[in-house]
Amino acid sequence: MDAPTTTSAGNGTSGDSDGSGWFTPRTSPSSPGGDKEPEGNRLAALRPMGRPQKASDEPRQNQDSAARQRIQTPADPPPSAPPRPQPGPTAAEPGSEQSVFDARMPVQHVDGAAAASPDAVLIRRTMADIGPVADKVTSYFYALLFVQHPELRSMFPPAMDAQRDRLLKALLTAAEHIDNTPVLVDYLQNLGRGHRKYGTQAEHYPAVGECLIGALSRYAKSSWDDETEAAWVRAYTTISQVMIDAAAADELRSPPWWLAEIVSHELRTPDIAVLTVRPNQPYPFLAGQYTSLETPWWPRIWRHYSFASAPRSDGLLSFHVKAITAGWVSNALVHRARPGDVLRLGPPAGSMTVDHTSAGGLLCLGGGTGIAPIKAIVEDVAEHGRHRPVEVFYGARTGQDLYDLDTLLRLQQSNSWLEVRPVVDRHGLLQLPDAIRDHGPWNEYDAYLSGPPGMIRSGVDALKGAGIPTARIRHDSVEELVAAGD
Repeated sequence: MDAPTTTSAGNGTSGDSDGSGWFTPRTSPSSPGGDKEPEGNRLAALRPMGRPQKASDEPRQNQDSAARQRIQTPADPPPSAPPRPQPGPTAAEPGSEQSVFDARMPVQHVDGAAAASPDAVLIRRTMADIGPVADKVTSYFYALLFVQHPELRSMFPPAMDAQRDRLLKALLTAAEHIDNTPVLVDYLQNLGRGHRKYGTQAEHYPAVGECLIGALSRYAKSSWDDETEAAWVRAYTTISQVMIDAAAADELRSPPWWLAEIVSHELRTPDIAVLTVRPNQPYPFLAGQYTSLETPWWPRIWRHYSFASAPRSDGLLSFHVKAITAGWVSNALVHRARPGDVLRLGPPAGSMTVDHTSAGGLLCLGGGTGIAPIKAIVEDVAEHGRHRPVEVFYGARTGQDLYDLDTLLRLQQSNSWLEVRPVVDRHGLLQLPDAIRDHGPWNEYDAYLSGPPGMIRSGVDALKGAGIPTARIRHDSVEELVAAGD
């Protein structure tokens, strides 16, 4: 399935030992939006504070704690260090032309509006200011990036039409939610690890930061001042450093990508294929997670797909792919790929996984190719031998689109705790929420949703109405699915 998500690069770790980070605010910034001064000179005041050190071999738990502590630094740090804001979740589009800043946005949200930090207030003011001219901000950002740092152009897809707003949108969303520390730390660490597959280096982050500040200061004319710039610098410093640290730690454990040979290509419907691949080295992941995938026909264009099975003893991985109109990668995988072709896989990501310490039931909703991670979760429960009730609602527009129903029914026959309920749409919309309301009760279940955006939205409402707390509902990010073009 394309782009499942829930909560969940350079080399080196922290910068200078004094904790001052990668950027420092300018002492004498020029007038905001000034057109007379060359951008290269105006941005020159934003400089890396030091080269990253070699990552230590400390346990990931210690590194995670250090990252959380760094983000949670009080608002009044020592004079030598700029204040560290408390960041929040970022967003990027799954299944889109993604670059060095692709990842999934966590589904948990923390409402920090009631007690927003001073930096958050300034940043949100900037966001409101640039909203009407977002397209111009984006165009100017990439113009700065590629003119001042032409060496970075090769890290992006050749065609930038769909890519154009991905990187900037991710950065802006991250900065906008700087007060959501509990959500952001794990997300940024996962994002930093994922960036390794692009060949991202620690020194690339300052370049992006310079151009971000340059674009914002040019177009946020009514709200931009020294204080606002300092807030953005602090936010980006924190965000980038957590990502850099995570990438450096991950370099000690995992490759930046895996090569995977297609060993089986099965066309289930005219536009849906099931692919099985063999990685060139062990690929650790959990049922319910996803990966990013690059084909040889579209270099530097990555798409997100869920694993369609639990980890297997033979090490093979399976994906369900639906060809979408004008979808470059999906059409190549469905109609062009054959056994023997070699793909590249990024690291696993996502936390739509099963808590096997719980004995509660699982309510799983899969629409279309969204059944892929649901099937993996069912296999995972079966392998753990826990007889906990699992209810699967499998929705599609037609009976033919229930392409994996036979597999699920075979699982049902061999596992008495599993109930599979196919739901065929008869009115142009998926009717899975109605099916939920016709059964139950579900108040003691953990819920998993995967499928089209409309199904996710209506499914979440139905699940909450059925008494399932929001914290126990895991699903794809609707914002990402709406924006996904492939």
